[in-house]
Amino acid sequence: MNTKILIAGFGGQGILFAGKFLAYEGLMSEKEVSWLPSYGPEMRGGTANCSIIISDGLIGSPIVDKPDILVAMNAPSFDKYENDVPAGGAMYLDSSLIERKTARTDVNAHYIPATALAGENGLNGLANMIMLGNVIKHSGIMTMDSAKAAMEKLVPAKKQEMLGLNIRALELGYNYKGE
Repeated sequence: MNTKILIAGFGGQGILFAGKFLAYEGLMSEKEVSWLPSYGPEMRGGTANCSIIISDGLIGSPIVDKPDILVAMNAPSFDKYENDVPAGGAMYLDSSLIERKTARTDVNAHYIPATALAGENGLNGLANMIMLGNVIKHSGIMTMDSAKAAMEKLVPAKKQEMLGLNIRALELGYNYKGE
């Protein structure tokens, strides 16, 4: 397995945390991982993206220019990276913030209204985890049990109240039936 993932959106959407979570689970599963965050100087409201590689073998470069999995949390990110996904890849799009659908027929597109689902379920700020729950379900990059175990290790002691909320968000995305 060698999976290249790109998560992109606005600063403040938890893009970097989502990438860190994926990389951490990869480490716990004894995989080779690369986590390369990138964000504008604005932090909140500016652009942010995170490249993650999870592999059974050595990783030659942390650069993800052709992601197997694209998670786009806003329209500008979708516009920018839509054509970078190779044929056979997957796109996970927050349809609450991205109004259009992809015209591409050579990728698997998943439309998840993550921001709306987060708001409706008292999980404001956790659309990122809803998206990743759906990624976990469809991609097979990890199990839900290993995801929960990674979340338990990743959420710091001073923010333990967030552990259950993050897991609820993962489960909500995992169980989302789709549009």
